[in-house]
Order: sequence, then structure tokens, then C-alpha cells
Amino acid sequence: MPTATTCAAAWRSDPTSRSPTCPSGIRALGYPGSANLLVRYLKQGRAEPDRVPPSPRRLVTWLTSKPENLPAHHRRHLDELITSCPPMTTLAQRVREFAAILTRRRGHDLHAWIDAVLADDLPALHRFVHGLRKDNEAVLAGLTLPHSNGPTEGVVNKIKLLKRQTYGRASFALLRKRILLNQ
Repeated sequence: MPTATTCAAAWRSDPTSRSPTCPSGIRALGYPGSANLLVRYLKQGRAEPDRVPPSPRRLVTWLTSKPENLPAHHRRHLDELITSCPPMTTLAQRVREFAAILTRRRGHDLHAWIDAVLADDLPALHRFVHGLRKDNEAVLAGLTLPHSNGPTEGVVNKIKLLKRQTYGRASFALLRKRILLNQ
């Protein structure tokens, strides 16, 4: 008895097996739907899709996300990509290490991470590391100190929003009053 996977493989490889054998074989397994719906399902490639490589943006999103927060099919696809390419394995490991340094405020581990990255053959990360080294004191302070300018940035964002809302319609005096009333 054919399964959906074997029917999908037969569908792609042998045009003669498309209509008569697959729907009847799947119907024998207990499929209650119509043959037309099954044929459309198989034509769309849903039964066993070929892996389409993710876009660079999506791959970066997957690499910078926690693996447990990804849907299972994305996690499996990412694991397959990582295991199939040794540089990708190293890149994923370095990105996750940096994320741990960043989220757990372990600035004291930054120099060891930088040395490990420079030992790897990852030119894009080398450029990132050189940017970190240019302003080493600020980076270390950001990774170790509990202080944040988040509240200040929030107020600035709110002021810009109010300014955009009154752009071209009101004077500076009205903008000033709206800012003072919203705080």
C-alpha cells in the first residue's frame, strides 16, 4: 500500500502513476477526501516539499534567535544547514556565544570570544570584531554595567512621534505644549 510520501515521489518521477494509482492507494489507506483534492495537494508539493534555501535575512533571523523559540520545522532546517557546512557550524556557535555574552552581561568573556573569532576563518565576523575593538571601553561598559539609556530613548521617540503628528499643521508653541502635557 502506498503512503503519501511514496505517492508524492511517484507523482514527481512517473507521470503515468499520477491519476489512477495514487488516489486509489491512499483511499485504500482510509483517505476520505476527493481524488481532485488529493491531486491538487500533491501538485502543490505539500506532501514532501523540496527544501528551498532560506533568504539571507531569514537565515540571520534563525541564527540570532534562540533555537527553542523557533518552530520545529525551521529548527530542523537550520540544523540541517548548520551540519552540512562547517563554516556555518562555526558561525552559529560564535553567534550564540556572543548572544550569551550580551544577554547575561558577561563583558569579562568578550576578549576570549574576540580571540576565538579571530582564530576562525570568518571574514564577516572579523569586520564585526574590528568594529568592537575600535570602541572597546564603551562595548565593555555596555556589556557589564547595569545602566541603560532606554528611558531617555523612549522619551526622544515619543517627542519625535508628537512632532511628526503636527508636522506642517502647528507651530512650535503647540508642539511644546503637547510635549509637556504628554509627560
